[in-house]
Amino acid sequence: MFDILWRGLVIGAGATILMDLWAIVLTKVFGQTPPNWAPVGRWFWHLGRGKVFHENIADAAPYANELALGWISHYAVGILYGVIFAIIMGQEWLAAPTFLPAWIFGIVTVGAGWFLLQPGLGLGWAASRHPKPMKVRCFNLLAHTVFALGLYGTALIIR
Repeated sequence: MFDILWRGLVIGAGATILMDLWAIVLTKVFGQTPPNWAPVGRWFWHLGRGKVFHENIADAAPYANELALGWISHYAVGILYGVIFAIIMGQEWLAAPTFLPAWIFGIVTVGAGWFLLQPGLGLGWAASRHPKPMKVRCFNLLAHTVFALGLYGTALIIR
Protein backbone atom coordinates (compact mmCIF):
# COMPACT_ATOMS: atom_id res chain seq x y z
CA MET A 1 0.00 0.00 0.00
CA PHE A 2 2.88 2.37 0.74
CA ASP A 3 4.08 1.90 -2.84
CA ILE A 4 0.71 2.95 -4.23
CA LEU A 5 0.55 5.98 -1.91
CA TRP A 6 3.99 7.35 -2.76
CA ARG A 7 3.40 6.78 -6.47
CA GLY A 8 0.04 8.53 -6.18
CA LEU A 9 1.69 11.47 -4.44
CA VAL A 10 4.32 11.74 -7.17
CA ILE A 11 1.90 11.40 -10.09
CA GLY A 12 -0.46 13.95 -8.50
CA ALA A 13 2.39 16.43 -8.06
CA GLY A 14 3.67 15.76 -11.58
CA ALA A 15 0.22 16.23 -13.08
CA THR A 16 -0.29 19.49 -11.18
CA ILE A 17 3.11 20.78 -12.32
CA LEU A 18 2.25 19.96 -15.95
CA MET A 19 -1.09 21.74 -15.54
CA ASP A 20 0.76 24.82 -14.25
CA LEU A 21 3.25 24.68 -17.12
CA TRP A 22 0.27 24.56 -19.49
CA ALA A 23 -1.12 27.68 -17.80
CA ILE A 24 2.21 29.44 -18.39
CA VAL A 25 2.09 28.50 -22.09
CA LEU A 26 -1.46 29.82 -22.35
CA THR A 27 -0.36 33.05 -20.67
CA LYS A 28 2.91 33.66 -22.54
CA VAL A 29 2.02 32.31 -25.98
CA PHE A 30 -1.72 32.88 -26.25
CA GLY A 31 -2.19 35.91 -23.98
CA GLN A 32 -4.59 34.20 -21.56
CA THR A 33 -4.98 35.69 -18.12
CA PRO A 34 -2.83 33.69 -15.70
CA PRO A 35 -4.57 31.75 -12.93
CA ASN A 36 -5.06 33.70 -9.73
CA TRP A 37 -4.99 31.33 -6.77
CA ALA A 38 -5.74 34.06 -4.19
CA PRO A 39 -9.55 33.71 -4.47
CA VAL A 40 -9.17 29.96 -4.06
CA GLY A 41 -7.05 30.57 -0.97
CA ARG A 42 -9.70 32.91 0.38
CA TRP A 43 -12.36 30.27 -0.33
CA PHE A 44 -10.36 27.58 1.48
CA TRP A 45 -9.86 29.97 4.40
CA HIS A 46 -13.60 30.54 4.69
CA LEU A 47 -14.30 26.85 4.09
CA GLY A 48 -12.38 26.16 7.30
CA ARG A 49 -14.80 28.51 9.05
CA GLY A 50 -17.88 26.69 7.76
CA LYS A 51 -18.76 28.89 4.76
CA VAL A 52 -18.87 26.91 1.49
CA PHE A 53 -20.83 29.08 -0.96
CA HIS A 54 -20.34 32.80 -1.52
CA GLU A 55 -22.31 35.23 -3.61
CA ASN A 56 -18.94 36.67 -4.67
CA ILE A 57 -15.68 35.55 -3.06
CA ALA A 58 -14.25 39.05 -3.66
CA ASP A 59 -16.77 40.37 -1.12
CA ALA A 60 -15.70 37.85 1.55
CA ALA A 61 -13.31 38.96 4.27
CA PRO A 62 -9.75 38.76 2.96
CA TYR A 63 -7.08 36.53 4.45
CA ALA A 64 -3.52 37.89 4.61
CA ASN A 65 -1.92 34.77 3.10
CA GLU A 66 -4.66 33.80 0.67
CA LEU A 67 -2.39 33.62 -2.38
CA ALA A 68 -0.02 31.21 -0.61
CA LEU A 69 -2.98 29.21 0.72
CA GLY A 70 -4.41 29.10 -2.81
CA TRP A 71 -1.19 27.64 -4.22
CA ILE A 72 -0.89 25.15 -1.35
CA SER A 73 -4.52 24.13 -1.84
CA HIS A 74 -4.04 23.76 -5.59
CA TYR A 75 -1.14 21.35 -5.06
CA ALA A 76 -2.80 19.56 -2.14
CA VAL A 77 -5.88 18.83 -4.26
CA GLY A 78 -3.76 17.73 -7.24
CA ILE A 79 -1.74 15.40 -5.04
CA LEU A 80 -4.89 14.08 -3.37
CA TYR A 81 -6.34 13.34 -6.83
CA GLY A 82 -3.13 11.49 -7.72
CA VAL A 83 -3.34 9.36 -4.57
CA ILE A 84 -7.04 8.60 -5.13
CA PHE A 85 -6.36 7.68 -8.75
CA ALA A 86 -3.44 5.41 -7.80
CA ILE A 87 -5.56 3.66 -5.18
CA ILE A 88 -8.42 3.17 -7.66
CA MET A 89 -6.15 1.89 -10.43
CA GLY A 90 -3.78 -0.14 -8.28
CA GLN A 91 -0.42 -1.75 -8.96
CA GLU A 92 -1.42 -3.19 -12.32
CA TRP A 93 -2.02 0.24 -13.88
CA LEU A 94 1.00 1.75 -12.12
CA ALA A 95 3.19 -0.99 -13.64
CA ALA A 96 1.79 -0.44 -17.16
CA PRO A 97 0.05 2.97 -17.33
CA THR A 98 -2.41 3.75 -20.12
CA PHE A 99 -3.84 7.13 -20.97
CA LEU A 100 -7.57 6.42 -21.18
CA PRO A 101 -8.18 5.74 -17.45
CA ALA A 102 -6.13 8.83 -16.53
CA TRP A 103 -8.13 10.94 -18.99
CA ILE A 104 -11.47 9.67 -17.70
CA PHE A 105 -10.37 10.42 -14.14
CA GLY A 106 -9.10 13.86 -15.17
CA ILE A 107 -12.43 14.72 -16.77
CA VAL A 108 -14.35 13.42 -13.74
CA THR A 109 -12.33 15.72 -11.47
CA VAL A 110 -13.68 18.72 -13.38
CA GLY A 111 -16.90 18.05 -11.46
CA ALA A 112 -15.34 19.26 -8.19
CA GLY A 113 -14.53 22.57 -9.83
CA TRP A 114 -17.88 22.93 -11.55
CA PHE A 115 -20.11 21.86 -8.67
CA LEU A 116 -18.14 22.88 -5.58
CA LEU A 117 -15.33 25.38 -6.21
CA GLN A 118 -16.95 27.59 -8.84
CA PRO A 119 -20.27 27.91 -6.95
CA GLY A 120 -18.24 28.42 -3.79
CA LEU A 121 -16.47 31.36 -5.41
CA GLY A 122 -19.78 32.81 -6.57
CA LEU A 123 -19.39 31.83 -10.22
CA GLY A 124 -22.43 29.54 -10.22
CA TRP A 125 -22.65 25.90 -11.25
CA ALA A 126 -20.09 25.21 -13.99
CA ALA A 127 -19.29 28.94 -14.15
CA SER A 128 -22.87 29.74 -15.21
CA ARG A 129 -22.59 33.27 -13.73
CA HIS A 130 -19.31 34.02 -15.55
CA PRO A 131 -19.63 36.37 -18.56
CA LYS A 132 -18.24 33.58 -20.80
CA PRO A 133 -19.26 30.30 -19.15
CA MET A 134 -18.62 28.10 -22.20
CA LYS A 135 -15.08 29.45 -22.53
CA VAL A 136 -14.43 28.67 -18.84
CA ARG A 137 -15.87 25.18 -19.23
CA CYS A 138 -13.77 24.45 -22.31
CA PHE A 139 -10.60 25.66 -20.59
CA ASN A 140 -11.50 23.57 -17.51
CA LEU A 141 -11.85 20.45 -19.65
CA LEU A 142 -8.62 21.23 -21.48
CA ALA A 143 -6.71 21.88 -18.24
CA HIS A 144 -7.94 18.62 -16.74
CA THR A 145 -6.96 16.79 -19.93
CA VAL A 146 -3.46 18.20 -19.43
CA PHE A 147 -3.68 17.06 -15.79
CA ALA A 148 -4.55 13.57 -17.09
CA LEU A 149 -1.54 13.67 -19.41
CA GLY A 150 0.52 14.54 -16.34
CA LEU A 151 -0.88 11.59 -14.39
CA TYR A 152 -0.10 9.26 -17.27
CA GLY A 153 3.30 10.74 -18.13
CA THR A 154 4.52 10.85 -14.56
CA ALA A 155 3.35 7.27 -14.01
CA LEU A 156 5.35 6.23 -17.08
CA ILE A 157 8.45 7.95 -15.72
CA ILE A 158 8.30 6.36 -12.25
CA ARG A 159 7.08 2.84 -13.14
